[in-house]
Amino acid sequence: MKLNDYFQEKAGVGVLATANSNGEVDAAIFSTPHILEDGTVAFIMRDRLTRNNLLSNPFANYLFIETGRHYKGVRLFLNKMKEDDNPELIASMTRRHLTPDEDKAKGPKFIVYFSVSRILPLIGSGDPNVSL
Repeated sequence: MKLNDYFQEKAGVGVLATANSNGEVDAAIFSTPHILEDGTVAFIMRDRLTRNNLLSNPFANYLFIETGRHYKGVRLFLNKMKEDDNPELIASMTRRHLTPDEDKAKGPKFIVYFSVSRILPLIGSGDPNVSL
Protein backbone atom coordinates (compact mmCIF):
# COMPACT_ATOMS: atom_id res chain seq x y z
CA MET A 1 0.00 0.00 0.00
CA LYS A 2 1.23 3.49 -0.78
CA LEU A 3 2.01 5.72 2.20
CA ASN A 4 -0.51 8.38 1.14
CA ASP A 5 -3.29 5.77 0.91
CA TYR A 6 -2.27 4.32 4.26
CA PHE A 7 -2.69 7.64 6.07
CA GLN A 8 -6.00 8.32 4.31
CA GLU A 9 -7.38 4.91 5.33
CA LYS A 10 -6.06 4.50 8.87
CA ALA A 11 -7.00 6.37 12.01
CA GLY A 12 -4.66 6.65 14.95
CA VAL A 13 -2.18 8.73 16.89
CA GLY A 14 1.13 10.08 15.59
CA VAL A 15 4.23 11.08 17.53
CA LEU A 16 7.10 13.05 16.02
CA ALA A 17 10.40 12.59 17.85
CA THR A 18 13.33 14.96 17.39
CA ALA A 19 16.59 15.68 19.20
CA ASN A 20 18.68 18.82 19.48
CA SER A 21 22.40 19.02 18.68
CA ASN A 22 23.21 17.75 22.20
CA GLY A 23 21.06 14.64 21.70
CA GLU A 24 18.30 15.77 24.07
CA VAL A 25 15.15 14.09 22.77
CA ASP A 26 11.63 15.47 22.52
CA ALA A 27 8.44 13.76 21.37
CA ALA A 28 5.21 15.53 20.41
CA ILE A 29 1.79 14.50 19.15
CA PHE A 30 1.37 15.38 15.46
CA SER A 31 -1.40 14.73 12.97
CA THR A 32 -0.74 12.51 9.98
CA PRO A 33 1.75 13.97 7.54
CA HIS A 34 1.03 15.37 4.12
CA ILE A 35 2.53 13.02 1.52
CA LEU A 36 3.56 14.81 -1.68
CA GLU A 37 3.62 13.16 -5.12
CA ASP A 38 7.41 12.70 -5.02
CA GLY A 39 7.25 10.90 -1.64
CA THR A 40 8.27 13.93 0.40
CA VAL A 41 6.59 14.07 3.81
CA ALA A 42 5.47 17.44 5.16
CA PHE A 43 4.23 18.60 8.55
CA ILE A 44 2.82 21.97 9.53
CA MET A 45 4.35 23.07 12.80
CA ARG A 46 4.65 26.07 15.03
CA ASP A 47 7.90 27.63 16.21
CA ARG A 48 8.28 25.40 19.24
CA LEU A 49 10.67 22.76 20.57
CA THR A 50 10.20 20.29 17.70
CA ARG A 51 11.02 22.88 15.04
CA ASN A 52 13.88 24.31 17.09
CA ASN A 53 15.40 20.84 17.43
CA LEU A 54 15.22 20.42 13.65
CA LEU A 55 17.18 23.64 13.14
CA SER A 56 20.23 21.99 14.72
CA ASN A 57 19.57 18.30 13.96
CA PRO A 58 17.70 17.37 10.76
CA PHE A 59 16.80 13.81 11.80
CA ALA A 60 13.39 12.82 13.13
CA ASN A 61 11.18 9.78 13.58
CA TYR A 62 7.42 9.68 13.13
CA LEU A 63 5.65 6.86 14.93
CA PHE A 64 2.01 6.19 14.00
CA ILE A 65 -0.13 3.90 16.16
CA GLU A 66 -3.32 2.71 14.47
CA THR A 67 -6.56 2.81 16.41
CA GLY A 68 -7.55 -0.66 17.58
CA ARG A 69 -6.81 -3.44 20.01
CA HIS A 70 -3.49 -4.55 18.54
CA TYR A 71 -0.25 -2.63 18.18
CA LYS A 72 -0.19 -1.85 14.47
CA GLY A 73 1.27 1.10 12.68
CA VAL A 74 4.41 2.42 11.04
CA ARG A 75 7.63 4.20 11.90
CA LEU A 76 9.03 6.71 9.41
CA PHE A 77 12.72 7.62 9.60
CA LEU A 78 12.93 11.21 8.38
CA ASN A 79 15.58 13.70 7.26
CA LYS A 80 14.62 17.37 7.09
CA MET A 81 15.08 18.84 3.63
CA LYS A 82 13.71 22.38 3.92
CA GLU A 83 10.96 24.51 5.37
CA ASP A 84 8.60 27.18 4.08
CA ASP A 85 6.59 29.92 5.76
CA ASN A 86 4.39 30.86 2.77
CA PRO A 87 1.01 31.73 4.38
CA GLU A 88 -1.06 30.82 1.30
CA LEU A 89 0.57 27.39 1.01
CA ILE A 90 0.20 26.77 4.73
CA ALA A 91 -3.48 27.77 4.59
CA SER A 92 -4.08 25.41 1.68
CA MET A 93 -2.56 22.49 3.63
CA THR A 94 -4.05 23.25 7.05
CA ARG A 95 -6.62 20.67 8.18
CA ARG A 96 -7.54 22.22 11.53
CA HIS A 97 -9.09 25.63 11.26
CA LEU A 98 -8.98 28.14 14.08
CA THR A 99 -10.36 31.63 14.04
CA PRO A 100 -7.81 34.14 12.72
CA ASP A 101 -7.30 35.51 16.25
CA GLU A 102 -6.80 32.04 17.76
CA ASP A 103 -4.37 31.11 15.01
CA LYS A 104 -2.35 34.33 15.38
CA ALA A 105 -2.18 33.90 19.17
CA LYS A 106 -0.52 30.47 18.74
CA GLY A 107 2.37 31.96 16.75
CA PRO A 108 3.80 31.53 13.26
CA LYS A 109 3.44 28.32 11.26
CA PHE A 110 5.94 26.56 9.02
CA ILE A 111 5.75 23.67 6.58
CA VAL A 112 8.69 21.38 7.23
CA TYR A 113 9.60 18.91 4.46
CA PHE A 114 11.33 15.58 5.01
CA SER A 115 12.71 12.78 2.91
CA VAL A 116 11.91 9.27 4.15
CA SER A 117 15.00 7.11 4.55
CA ARG A 118 13.25 4.04 5.94
CA ILE A 119 9.79 2.72 6.81
CA LEU A 120 9.35 0.03 9.46
CA PRO A 121 6.29 -1.49 11.10
CA LEU A 122 5.33 -0.20 14.54
CA ILE A 123 6.77 -3.34 16.13
CA GLY A 124 9.74 -5.27 14.78
CA SER A 125 11.84 -4.80 11.71
CA GLY A 126 9.87 -6.72 9.08
CA ASP A 127 8.04 -5.50 6.00
CA PRO A 128 5.59 -2.72 6.94
CA ASN A 129 3.50 -3.41 3.79
CA VAL A 130 3.68 0.34 3.14
CA SER A 131 5.87 2.12 0.58
CA LEU A 132 6.40 5.55 -0.90
